[in-house]
Amino acid sequence: MTEFKGSITALITPFRNGNVDEAGFQKFVDWQIKSGIDGVVPVGTTGESPTLSHEEHKRVVELCIETVAKRVPVIAGTGSNSTAEAIDLTLHAQKAGADAALVIVPYYNKPTQEGQYQHFKAVHDATDIPIIIYNVPGRTVANMTVETMARLSKLPRIVGVKDATADLARPALQKLASGAAFRQLSGEDATALPFLIQGGHGCISVTSNVAPALTAQLQAAWRQGDLKTAITINERLTPLHEAMFCETSPGPVKYAAELLGLASGELRLPMVEISEASKAKVQSALKSAGLLN
Repeated sequence: MTEFKGSITALITPFRNGNVDEAGFQKFVDWQIKSGIDGVVPVGTTGESPTLSHEEHKRVVELCIETVAKRVPVIAGTGSNSTAEAIDLTLHAQKAGADAALVIVPYYNKPTQEGQYQHFKAVHDATDIPIIIYNVPGRTVANMTVETMARLSKLPRIVGVKDATADLARPALQKLASGAAFRQLSGEDATALPFLIQGGHGCISVTSNVAPALTAQLQAAWRQGDLKTAITINERLTPLHEAMFCETSPGPVKYAAELLGLASGELRLPMVEISEASKAKVQSALKSAGLLN
């Protein structure tokens, strides 16, 4: 089975004149891999999946898989608050050749723990692809408990979690409940290093859209036991992590990508261009990290 670890980019989806910039997206993905990133996630929250049509969503997954060409794992975002829709998107990712599916805890519906379990079990049972649970209560209002996740981890193809709770007790507790083989990936750039210390295996990152080499180097240093280097890189990146969330993501990271000439900063409503004050924060953070002159 593919090993999911290190720095994995939650990819932005570049737009041009309201449409997906397919050529720009593929160029961006190729740059990510050449910069040393350990994996990619197309059409997650950072990829503005809520505003993509189903046709666009599936096309972006296909473009990503084509560009990656097996060089790193592709974890396709396939979640929904509709179980039937999540199954459809996950089946598509499987057929397209993704290495895993990232399935969010259903949002807005606010399901019980049993409802969450049955949702993921239904997606699991209808597909043949590894599934990573995406637990992000700040966006879904539904927090999967350690116990429910441990129960799901007993299913053969539910292989890990993207944990965006920012609860640093959680990875150690989850490791005890689900075992060391259950892949724990932070969904919180600012706590990525302490997450590793508590039992994590990597980070699905927003910051790595603009700093893939640095985020990958931090993760590699940790795996090599070089904590001093990991801490040094983490301190260099900390202002950038903070700036990437000075407004709702992906507004700041898309602005940063545009500043660096990596991709268009265009957003789709209801996301809007960040404020001038936030732009100044992003520019300052990029300079602090040595990414912008």
